[in-house]
Amino acid sequence: MTVDSAATADVPKISTAANARWVGPEEPSLEAHGLAAALEQPLWFAGVLVSRGVETPADARRFLVPSMDALHDPMLMCGMKEGVARILQAVARRESILIYGDYDVDGTTATVLLKTAIDRVTPVGTQSLVRFHIPHRIREGYGMQNAVLADAAAQGVRLVVSVDTGIRAFEQADECRELGLDLIVTDHHLPDGAGVPDAVAVINPNQLGCDYPYKHLCGAAVAFKLAHALLHAAAAEPPQPAAWRTVDGIALWEKMLPSLLKLVAIATVADAVPLTGENRVLVALGLRALRDPRQHGLRALMDLAGVVADEERGPSATEIAFRIAPRINAAGRMDVASDVVRLFLTRDAAEGTALAQKLHDLNEARRNVEATVLASLEEQMVALRADEAALDAAGCLVLDGEGWHRGVIGILASRVVERMGRPAVVIAHEDGHAHGSGRSVAGFHLLDAITAAHTEAQPPIFDRFGGHAHALGFSMPSDLVGLLRQRLSAYSVGRLRPEMLQQRMEIDAEIELDELGAERSPELLRRLRLLEPYGQANREPIFMARACTIADEPQVLKERHLKLRFRTAGDTTVSCLGWSRAVLWPERLREMGIGAGSVVDAVFRVRENRHPVYGGAEMELCDLRPATAVDTTKVET
Repeated sequence: MTVDSAATADVPKISTAANARWVGPEEPSLEAHGLAAALEQPLWFAGVLVSRGVETPADARRFLVPSMDALHDPMLMCGMKEGVARILQAVARRESILIYGDYDVDGTTATVLLKTAIDRVTPVGTQSLVRFHIPHRIREGYGMQNAVLADAAAQGVRLVVSVDTGIRAFEQADECRELGLDLIVTDHHLPDGAGVPDAVAVINPNQLGCDYPYKHLCGAAVAFKLAHALLHAAAAEPPQPAAWRTVDGIALWEKMLPSLLKLVAIATVADAVPLTGENRVLVALGLRALRDPRQHGLRALMDLAGVVADEERGPSATEIAFRIAPRINAAGRMDVASDVVRLFLTRDAAEGTALAQKLHDLNEARRNVEATVLASLEEQMVALRADEAALDAAGCLVLDGEGWHRGVIGILASRVVERMGRPAVVIAHEDGHAHGSGRSVAGFHLLDAITAAHTEAQPPIFDRFGGHAHALGFSMPSDLVGLLRQRLSAYSVGRLRPEMLQQRMEIDAEIELDELGAERSPELLRRLRLLEPYGQANREPIFMARACTIADEPQVLKERHLKLRFRTAGDTTVSCLGWSRAVLWPERLREMGIGAGSVVDAVFRVRENRHPVYGGAEMELCDLRPATAVDTTKVET
């Protein structure tokens, strides 16, 4: 499942005056004091580390300076030994191999990196043994299809390797066996209670009995683990090919890994898995490699997305999530995702540029389609808000419409959660069939809810479903959507607790506004970069500044966003932007009577404006309120 950017077209507006509870920061712990002294860093910096589970100087150094040495041995993963052996056997026998991918960022990048690795272990001068299949979202849907496997067998394929899919493909594993195909499953999705498919190897850290120490890898990261093990095994087989000789004591296969990590970083961020442990290392190293993207298509895509990369800094995880990933995902949502694989594999600069432009254009089309459907969803949300008792009884929301584009319903489910503050499923009806995508809130396991709706009563309602605690997809007959709504409502009672429905604004530190001034902001920005990459389970720090004076009249941008200037105690100004995603800031300020000269308490993230003249630290508004006289460290309102 992927993160995507919001549509910006005009839509009917809902008043969403925030009622978020401000929480924190806590009094600095003894660990934070000790860490600050050991690292020679401010107390707020050490406090952020401690809140992320980093409490000792040794842990902090590993966290702040990620390295390849921190990656786990891929051979620790169950099924890896058998998978590597079967691929090397296929290469030795010159057998045709099919990589069966998926249409999102995770699946397409996994396809590219595994094909690249297998091609690299194939003897020089030998034609590539690898073909790939990326399913069409609308015509095929998620998962392997028997018809595609039959075609592959008829064309001489002898080995199928799935990436980012397959952990529940029991029928397809049986089909492979009937067709004389060997199957290797690489996946990261959760298995069901029936175990795993009968295959040559199943490589998934979440399968029962797998002792791999980190369980939160995305599909491309699992494929990377296979690629890593494969490259190492090929280099170890005598005689070593010339391609694997060492330079400066480093084997060339090891030099290849950072290039693959670029794709892993993009996929890990896009799939919104936790940026902890090994994921943090994979993303940090991949973003570092993205400072110099040699591949023509990737560089062209970054240019079109306005992502700057240079020797000092690569793109941030936020830029990947909101600029790069949506353009890659647009292919699968609006057209054919195999174009993404071609984009990353082509060595022709003109083709790479053309494919990047196509993805960019498809993303614009996606935004327009998304805005149209969002307008219909806004009408339904207005109606839901009008009846608070019915809204509470509904629990998990189910919103549906005829003719909505299936490619955007996952993005829009996220929009509904942002606006309504509760789990939501968005369903598109087409010719009597319903295709749905769901997103959840912290603490509510949406996959468990969907599973219960399907299995704990008669009749079963889904044709197929799967996903995670916070994101999932399914298909079902349209005439059973009412039944789904009833069952999810019944499941939510007692499980969807009030504290899950109220947004908590977790404040990491309180700082003076002068910290963002021209003289002091470079050091603040440097420290914040040390804490990157940000994402799930390693969120970007949120700061609070008290008694901030609004210097002049707030500006409204595009009728919904907000630009403010705050005056600091040192009589300088700091720019602040408020993006109206979940909160309509211009309306919110009018409701509170806030304008030029108002004194407010502000909660914000720090952004860096990289303009050569006007650049520096800026504020991105999370929340604000009229200034209070409260002068305690703990804020909870």
